[in-house]
Amino acid sequence: MATNNPSVFLLMVNGQIEGANFPGYDNLYCKYCFVYGHDWAPTTGLEEGITQITSKSTQSSHKLIWNFPLEATFKSANPSGWPQLVVSVYGPDVFGNDVVRGYGATHVPFTPGSWLMGRRPEYTDPKVVAHGEGREATRVRSQGFVTVSFHITTKDMKKMGYDVGSPSSANAPSATSNWSTEEQS
Repeated sequence: MATNNPSVFLLMVNGQIEGANFPGYDNLYCKYCFVYGHDWAPTTGLEEGITQITSKSTQSSHKLIWNFPLEATFKSANPSGWPQLVVSVYGPDVFGNDVVRGYGATHVPFTPGSWLMGRRPEYTDPKVVAHGEGREATRVRSQGFVTVSFHITTKDMKKMGYDVGSPSSANAPSATSNWSTEEQS
């Protein structure tokens, strides 16, 4: 039996880790995970994963291409702690050992227009880039960038009193990724 007053809303995330540009590095791969607040719970999909190793193409401006799919659904009664995507990029050093080449974190969007930047050094827990605590003395330098596209659908947010903006403006593509949002009743 359907209820008129839902107790949670759903956030469905589809997209992909498209590729990256890391000058001076080749044969890279990504590890990713979603980080979210205490009121959030995953319902379907993968919370973390690892891409294939990719090499630079001579025909696409030396860009690294992964086209690795992302798909996850979350539920929550509170938008606080909105999910973030954390990406760690790894590749071989001169001895063939896998070392970190960059980190990045971005909130899963509900409006278009965001991007993901690389970060360094290597942390023992890559989820730390999604939090500010304990990073006061950390120095980082941009090594490259990762392009991620998101397609977002929410369900029951308006019924719970949350306004995510008009669908017409939310479907406008951004310069770095194609984001879309839809509200389903």
